[in-house]
Order: sequence, then C-alpha cells, then structure tokens
Amino acid sequence: MTPLVTAAVLFAAVTHASWNAIAHRITDKLVGFTLIAGGGMLIGLALAPFVAFPAGVAWPYLFLSAGIHVVYQVLLMRSFRLGDFGQAYPIARGTAPLVVTALAAVFAHEVPDGWAAAGIAVSCAGLTGVALWGLHGHRPNWAAIGAALATGLSIAAYTVVDGLGVRASGSSLGYIAWLIALQGVVIPSYAAYRWRGRLGATLRPYAALGLLGAALSVAAYALVLWAQTRAELAPIAALRESSIIVGAAIGAVFFKERFGAPRIAAAGLLVVGIGLMLHAG
Repeated sequence: MTPLVTAAVLFAAVTHASWNAIAHRITDKLVGFTLIAGGGMLIGLALAPFVAFPAGVAWPYLFLSAGIHVVYQVLLMRSFRLGDFGQAYPIARGTAPLVVTALAAVFAHEVPDGWAAAGIAVSCAGLTGVALWGLHGHRPNWAAIGAALATGLSIAAYTVVDGLGVRASGSSLGYIAWLIALQGVVIPSYAAYRWRGRLGATLRPYAALGLLGAALSVAAYALVLWAQTRAELAPIAALRESSIIVGAAIGAVFFKERFGAPRIAAAGLLVVGIGLMLHAG
C-alpha cells in the first residue's frame, strides 16, 4: 500500500469509530440507525447525479452488498444494545480481517505473503482475544459477544463483495453513492411503519447528531472503497481496524469504560500487526 492509501484508510478508521460512537450514544438504537441510514441515503441520492453511473456488471454486487449492509446494521444495533461499546466494537471489527483474508484468497485470488499474513493474524488475534475477557473482570457476556462476532462476519462479507464490485464499477464515487442510497431504504422504512404518525417527533431530538453520524459513515466507507481500487483487500481490511483503538479511547473518555492493561496490550499488538503489513508492502 502506498502512503496515500495508508493515510486514507487510517483517516477512514477514525471517522468510522466516530460514527459508531454516535450510534452507541443515541439511547434508542433504532432512532440512531434510522437517522444514520436515512441520512446516508439522502447523501447518496444527492451525489448520484454528479458522479459516473456504475457499470452494469457492478449492479449485482451493489444489490447483494446493500442487503448484507442491512443485516450488518441490525446486528450492530443488537451488539450495542447488549454490550459495552469498548467490547462490542473491537470484537466486531477485529474478527473481520481474518475472514476477509480467507474470502479474498478464494474470490479475488489475493493470497497474502508471509509478512502480511503474520500482521493480519497478530492484529486480529490480539484485539479480538483481549475483548473476550470483558471490560471489568467479569465473565464475558456471551450474547453480546455472539452478536459482535456475527457482525464481524457480515463486515467481512460486504468488504469482499464491495471490493469486487467497486473494481468492476469503473467509478468508486458512483458505487458508494448508489450503495448508500440502496442500503438506506430499509431501516428508515421500518421505522416509518413502526412510528406511524410520530416519526418526525421521535427522530427530531437526535436529528443533528444522527445526520453527523451519517456524514461520517459515508466519508469513512467512501475512503475505504477508493483504497480497495488501489490495493489488496485483506491488508486494507486489517489496517482499517486501527479504528478499534480509536473506539477504545472513545469508550474510555466519553462512555467512562475502563481503558486498562488489556486495551494497552491491544494497542501494542495492533502497532506490531500494522508494521508487519506495511513491511509486506
């Protein structure tokens, strides 16, 4: 990966952790994800007329990815309901790159060399492993962990689908515009049905925060999709998970979750893993 691609993915990691923190901060998760998904849909529709239309071969990937993203959002909502942000976020994000590595090898014929594979394994094993012990010395919340692991699998699935789709589309901006427009329909539609006659009143108190989350979400994934047209999928997926450390810091500062020795160890392992991946580049 070039320095520009690396910088783009690291910036995406910060913005990604930030929008996830916003989603966790909004007490009613359906309110938060309705605003974030709906705001993303509006951004996508506004952007679409000004960017290149994706090539026809990319549309099966777009529809498949949109469906997987909806599943991902539902699982992420459940993860945030059941667990602490500083636990659910690293498990979900930390498991994805290992699965992406396997899927990219099968579907994109991208087999990492020894250094890259070692970096991915060190980053993911360390970050995921420390999360399994919980945040406060108690036994793990297995329901929350299960939801977070399922979220990680959905992340891996859409990462590979989008990596292939954006390369086939001929326009990373066109692909992201239509992707966020398509995936943003389902959750707001469900919310409109559930809160018939009071949708506006329910969303209004969190509208500004939720729409900020939408903008951060679009920016984060647009950068990642662009990077996937410039480098292999697995190292990008692993480097993007530096957002885990940002998430742990946000959990400590804003949600008063403990940032102790396990989180410091996770940070150290992540630095080692990134170093190994960049050595491969």
